[in-house]
Amino acid sequence: MNSINSVPIELTVVLGRANMPINQLLKMGRGAVIELEATDNDEVQILANNTLIATGQVVVQGDRIAVSITQKVQHAA
Repeated sequence: MNSINSVPIELTVVLGRANMPINQLLKMGRGAVIELEATDNDEVQILANNTLIATGQVVVQGDRIAVSITQKVQHAA
């Protein structure tokens, strides 16, 4: 079991997406805002090592932000 605990997994939560030219991105400074193609009620995607594993909702509790998993994604074996 110890070998399983040492396997690195990168978790990513995708809140939304935006398309923009690279030159516009390079011109942006600290604190710049990028508009996403999503609303605050949209589900987020949860990825493990760039593979979609679940979807969820963003939950704000006081000064903490969390993601509540709403559905696990089934992968074909």
